[in-house]
Amino acid sequence: MLAQAYCRKAWTALWTVLEQGRMSTATNPAATPVDRPPHPQYMRVLLTFFRNSLVREMQFRGNFLIEVLTHAFWFAMQLVFFRLIFGNVSEVNGWSKEEYFGFMATGMILNALMEAFFVPNLANLSELVRTGGLDFALLKPIDTQFLVSFEKLDLGALCHLLLPFALLGFSVSRLGRVLTPVDVLLYVALILLAVAFFYSLMLVFASTSVWLGRNQGLYEFWFYITIFARYPRDIYRGSLAADALRMGFTFIIPILLVVTVPAEVLVGKAFHPFWLLVMSVAAVVALFVSRRVFHLALRSYRSASS
Repeated sequence: MLAQAYCRKAWTALWTVLEQGRMSTATNPAATPVDRPPHPQYMRVLLTFFRNSLVREMQFRGNFLIEVLTHAFWFAMQLVFFRLIFGNVSEVNGWSKEEYFGFMATGMILNALMEAFFVPNLANLSELVRTGGLDFALLKPIDTQFLVSFEKLDLGALCHLLLPFALLGFSVSRLGRVLTPVDVLLYVALILLAVAFFYSLMLVFASTSVWLGRNQGLYEFWFYITIFARYPRDIYRGSLAADALRMGFTFIIPILLVVTVPAEVLVGKAFHPFWLLVMSVAAVVALFVSRRVFHLALRSYRSASS
């Protein structure tokens, strides 16, 4: 309940600050349309999206509260489930209870970031194609991929970061780890690479709605992908199928690295710089390919009036 109250107070305070900034900009002669640069200011657009999302959350506070409570319940069930497992075994394939909780918290942080920024927008792309709403996005003087990726922010999902961060701090403290600035920076960089990789995968699947007409399986795709990333890479051992799965989801589609590698950095397990290289290359290639696929889909798009 304290976390829920804190989130509501934080959003209210942010809304007040943003509204004051909007009013000051409106009364500032230097901010008139005549003086605006010819190219869109993406940070200002992001702040506008954030303010609009905050307005929606404040209009439906009951829904926001239910979402926070639901996530808190799911978080508690996950903790109870894995406490039961580690009550009978000391470790699972080299991961102790505290280390696994650090891994679990990292996965939850990654999921919360994806659900806050990208999942609602990319899941809505098929509806924009079906209803012709994509026409309006194409007419706006801003990058279309940026617009369809960031237009709506799920601020309720951002509140979901509080519990995973608390679990992460608990795990690190119980392990007796003393984090250095390099550890923290490396962890943040790996999380950003993981977000970029997952975003690219979702964008490719969402872009297929231009050819398919509807693509309602995006949420199912996200669910199945996160199932594989929900467990450490070391667990996939012991059989030919498990080894094939581990190799395929490490070097072809490195899903098993996006949570395991950042968690290893923070909990103090052996970190290999080679995995940083693999994740960096995978993220860059995925971003490049997804953008090309998105633009290819746009060239095949037929507007609602055609």
